[in-house]
Amino acid sequence: MRNALTMFFIITASLFSGCFADADVEEEISIEFGDDFRAYSVVAPIDTGINPYHNHFRSNETLPQWLIEGLGTTIICNLTMEGSYQERVDADQESCWSQITASDIVYFKGTRIFGTSPDMDSGVPILDDPNDGHGTAVTGAVLDADPDAIIFFVEGFSDNAVLAAANQPLVDILTTSFGAPLSLPVPGINDATKVAVVENHKIHTGAADNSPSPAVQDATAGPPWSIGVSGYAEGDDDQKETMSGSYPDMASDWTQYLPNHQDVDEYHWTSGTSFATPRTAGFLAHVITSLREEYGDHGSGARDSALINGSELIFNHQIRDALNRSGWYPGYQSWDPSSGTTPVSPILPCTQLGWGVLNWSNIDGIIAHLNGTSLIPDRSTDVRLCMQANQEAREAYWGLYPFASLGVSKQMAVESEWLEV
Repeated sequence: MRNALTMFFIITASLFSGCFADADVEEEISIEFGDDFRAYSVVAPIDTGINPYHNHFRSNETLPQWLIEGLGTTIICNLTMEGSYQERVDADQESCWSQITASDIVYFKGTRIFGTSPDMDSGVPILDDPNDGHGTAVTGAVLDADPDAIIFFVEGFSDNAVLAAANQPLVDILTTSFGAPLSLPVPGINDATKVAVVENHKIHTGAADNSPSPAVQDATAGPPWSIGVSGYAEGDDDQKETMSGSYPDMASDWTQYLPNHQDVDEYHWTSGTSFATPRTAGFLAHVITSLREEYGDHGSGARDSALINGSELIFNHQIRDALNRSGWYPGYQSWDPSSGTTPVSPILPCTQLGWGVLNWSNIDGIIAHLNGTSLIPDRSTDVRLCMQANQEAREAYWGLYPFASLGVSKQMAVESEWLEV
């Protein structure tokens, strides 16, 4: 887990930084996507655990059986919805929590949350750590950006945990907010996120460190197939958060009001790239869902390598290109010296915020660019050259980005202006 920041104080995080037809769960299931359900996206936060009892995650929507089966569900938990948090957990212990094994995927009825715990290295599988709450807040950040997202939550901090989401066919976006403190240049989950993006054509958002260190060598945010996210002070002075990774892909809102992990209706202010990153994932899920609705795509995951697979095909690299084009830099004139932020430099701001800021102001433009109704112009030459240098450094460190696996040549990538992705 990244070092989470609550308000303006640094909290050092631990370094990682009824049953469903039992007789049938081993059989191969052929899923036929129906047209009787809305367009949707599936986001996979990979983190400490989640509190599915919180009102933030409640839903009256009925999910179709093909979606429940397609996500590999082996257990459906009917959660107790009365009493305190602990009373509800205790009431469901025998029917739900004590039944879960490393191979199970659980659907929590009354929510849009599916969960799994392939590592089984904590107390109660899937349920958030009593001493932490990081995963509950991370998932809250996803849903604040896309309230209609389907959540495939994975508890864990290993390649095994990441691969549980990477190899789930219906998942669109993986988001991870853990890694080595200070972005130490050591291997992490990069090999597993490469499977998700390069082999399975999904999107991965990875948190830069909560320090000013460069994100290029960070195993979570640095690989060229990942979208590395740092933080900026949205709604305050719109400047770079000083304790937030430098030279990432994008920056998103660093301080958010997110659900607590051991009650059912309370929230807390918390800060860090750990929350800017899932917010970015939620924004991208909203974009994908909107385009699926427009093009009549009622499935999820990459099919024929495309994330939008209806009357039009749209691929992960096209979404990243639109994201890059949409970024913007706050003017340094609004900087408040007492805020604790760092002013965004008018010279090479890309070294602070990458392609720039992502918030709600970008979303309509990204959608319009991808559906062709209003193309976003190229970024200025200085930004493009700065981010090309960023890409080249990432390729040199993590290995060449495998353009061939996406069906294009490196020259085509340059000409299409998504080499810098």
